[in-house]
Amino acid sequence: MASTDDTGNGKFGDGGPYTDLWSRPGFLIRRLHQLHVAVFLEECGDYDVTPVQYAVLSVLYRGKALDQVSVAAEVGIDRNNAADVLRRLERRGFIERLHSERDRRAKLNAITESGCRFVKDAHGAMERAQDRFTDSLSARDRKRFLDLLQKVMVDNNDSGRAPLKRSDGD
Repeated sequence: MASTDDTGNGKFGDGGPYTDLWSRPGFLIRRLHQLHVAVFLEECGDYDVTPVQYAVLSVLYRGKALDQVSVAAEVGIDRNNAADVLRRLERRGFIERLHSERDRRAKLNAITESGCRFVKDAHGAMERAQDRFTDSLSARDRKRFLDLLQKVMVDNNDSGRAPLKRSDGD
């Protein structure tokens, strides 16, 4: 017979909490992420863009030029990943790197006209991906699902390698 811990919950092997993958929030979230990326790529395939690239463009689309660290913080990715994404977007002509007026050593990233057109053109496909991903939920359940996802994300944000910083404009 398996022993129990101080809370009375079963230990591994006795069918207690989290022994089934389908009862693990982390497993379900990882799987949902995989599925979301697949749906996003199906809907946005004609645009040759990843969810992270589109997120970076969406942040820059607001019009404010940001340094790499700020872009990373707003999207919730590490600085190295942000540098790679920004390089790829620059190669496609969607962003340009500008010298900061405050610090000439610093580079700011700004969306170009081509990048703005791309965001507008791809927006419908991105929306279809989001809608398709949660299509099985009623409007009420979708709102609750988003509220719960945001709560869990915010409550655990400081535990991440690249904490998300939401700008005041949102």
